[in-house]
Amino acid sequence: MTTPTPLPPLVEAGEPLTVEERERYARQLILPGIGVEGQRRLKNARVLVVGAGGLGSPVLLYLAAAGVGTIGVVDDDVVDTSNLQRQVIHRVPDVGRAKVDSAVDAITALNPLVTVVAHRRRLTADTAAALLAGYDLVVDGADNFATRYLVSDAAELAGLPVVWGSLLRFDGQVAVFWGRHGPTYRDLFPVPPAPGSVPDCATAGVFGALCAAIGSMMATEAIKLVTGAGTTLLGRVLVLDALGSVWRELPLAADPGRAPVTTLTAGSAESGDGPAAPVITATDLAALLADRAAGRADVDLIDVREAHEAAVVAIDGARLVPMEELLSDRVRVDPGRPVVLHCQGGTRSAVVARHLIAAGHRNVRHLEGGILAWVRDGAADGNTAAPSVVARGSAKAAPDQQEAPCTSI
Repeated sequence: MTTPTPLPPLVEAGEPLTVEERERYARQLILPGIGVEGQRRLKNARVLVVGAGGLGSPVLLYLAAAGVGTIGVVDDDVVDTSNLQRQVIHRVPDVGRAKVDSAVDAITALNPLVTVVAHRRRLTADTAAALLAGYDLVVDGADNFATRYLVSDAAELAGLPVVWGSLLRFDGQVAVFWGRHGPTYRDLFPVPPAPGSVPDCATAGVFGALCAAIGSMMATEAIKLVTGAGTTLLGRVLVLDALGSVWRELPLAADPGRAPVTTLTAGSAESGDGPAAPVITATDLAALLADRAAGRADVDLIDVREAHEAAVVAIDGARLVPMEELLSDRVRVDPGRPVVLHCQGGTRSAVVARHLIAAGHRNVRHLEGGILAWVRDGAADGNTAAPSVVARGSAKAAPDQQEAPCTSI
């Protein structure tokens, strides 16, 4: 295995420390490799954190505590009760608030000496370059493959390093990507996985304390990059098996044959999974189900989630057929009957809808926004004739963060 090469400090030293800063960071100032100069580099650093969820929470808190001068946070989601199991930057009073607003308040309460910039928007091909502009480093705590590829590509174009982490169940990974000096995310995962081939957190779950372990390592890597302390994970992937309490290190090299990124496109991270599937809104589905109940319409409403998800919250009148059974064609769906599919957030149902359409079904739609949209717009619209949400053990649906393969949720 090639010995990792230390990198020079990413950020120049900023203004001298104030008396208050020297007192606050006293234990950090005496550390070899950081000291006063390293602290001034942190003070001068601008770090963008993508995602204020399970990974973003510890990253944001530790970067703020360490004295990173400007911290940007990108997230377009709101806090849900189910987030509190692992997203420790948020509190019960924050439920329903924008995650970026909750994060800003928590960071400011922890360290009012740092500046926090809230970006309440989704990082897309159209917004990525502008969001990264002006930052020295990106920390990727995104919750889906498309965003992770966009972060990597945008950072490669901007010449920025990326600290990346991911989670699933009891396992986590951490790495540093930097196209100028080594591999990028595309060298680790050259091709996005096929839709539905990787379980999401709503299906597989995530161990809350694992977020702290992986998130703290991500914050550590960010601080090392800024200050030049130690040796970063560039060219290495650190893998944690939390149940076995085992850390492993895997070497990673840049692929010399990989074409460099030259532009950002909306489809750059997609898997070639075909055209968009037809959708139905929660409000229109409520009306359709009311007509079905009155005998004026017919529709096969199929819940493609797993049984444990439906046990928490479900739409009354839906039949449960998990996505895997539909994709493997173990369960037959009448091609002559109108079908509406739904999942948690709309991702899995779209995959199944495309599969059925490809198999010859002519009248297939899926619920836009999934059961989360139904809870928000369909079951609460006052239409008592329509079937309602059946809550089993929880009054709210558990969000699945766009049901992407789990990283930061």
